[in-house]
Amino acid sequence: MWTVLELLPDPMREPTVLAIPFFLTMLAIEWFAAAKLEHDDHEKDGPAPGAYETRDARASVLMGVVSIFTSAFWKILGLLAYTAIFAYLAPWHLPMDKWYSWVIAFVGVDFLYYWTHRISHRVRIVWATHQAHHSSEYFNFATALRQKWNISAAIVMWLPLPLLGVPPALVFFAYSLNLIYQFWIHTEHIGKMWAPFEFVFNTPSHHRVHHGSDPEYLDRNYGGVFIIFDRIFGSFTPERHRPRYGLTKPIDTYNIWTLETHEYVSIARDVKAADTWRARLGYILGPPGWTPENATRPDTEAAARGEKTESRDTDAGRADEKLVSPPS
Repeated sequence: MWTVLELLPDPMREPTVLAIPFFLTMLAIEWFAAAKLEHDDHEKDGPAPGAYETRDARASVLMGVVSIFTSAFWKILGLLAYTAIFAYLAPWHLPMDKWYSWVIAFVGVDFLYYWTHRISHRVRIVWATHQAHHSSEYFNFATALRQKWNISAAIVMWLPLPLLGVPPALVFFAYSLNLIYQFWIHTEHIGKMWAPFEFVFNTPSHHRVHHGSDPEYLDRNYGGVFIIFDRIFGSFTPERHRPRYGLTKPIDTYNIWTLETHEYVSIARDVKAADTWRARLGYILGPPGWTPENATRPDTEAAARGEKTESRDTDAGRADEKLVSPPS
């Protein structure tokens, strides 16, 4: 008998898809709790912790649904490349039935996720794919589903794993587990946890910092499952106060197409207006908010103030966005 999963292509038969009922159940519980707390709380100074806004949440969920299908496309391409690399270039093949192969795959994916995420905040063309995840001014389980549609950067960054003998199936499985883990850290209803756990793993407290648009929080805490990589490579910042969420320059739209593509449009506009190849390459490969010296770009003044420019309104490049332009 055909099941729902059997109707899906192989790249979509993964733990992330199986976890969708869990995601939706937790989202509904948190949304109900947020509504009850908001009803009991008469303060109106910005969104209450964990609050939901219907249009914002709907946009996040729709972006997540579309990402399931777009990610499947990129995974098909990745699977073809990984299989060829694994079969013809890897000096050895790790066995699928050994525990250490799973540990290597899981830790390896998270290590490369850290660097992919960091690059996403530092290279504008990659930030363009990632910024959508940071565009919400709310921080809740719906925000966790506000996913990018282009995962090509991650596909490229994972190439060392099949080259080192990690079976392609394990790479994708480990990445799915990585994403599932990151769902629960998108909440304001969990404070700081047991100190040893906070030291090693990514937690809601750490990830709230990552989604903050406050200057001291920009481009910090890139980790997926482990926060230890941030501690090692100098990108860790503890949560000292409640963050202000969203891009430094809000997009002010709930149109999911605009949320996903507006930064590409900004890049194209800046490249078209540039008069040197250095400036064109800088607008593409420089950090979000980069401008050539003495440029007369409209957002230059904001960039000089350390605000995010129009091209940096999502998640990647937050440090740069907050330093030179507009947000796992």
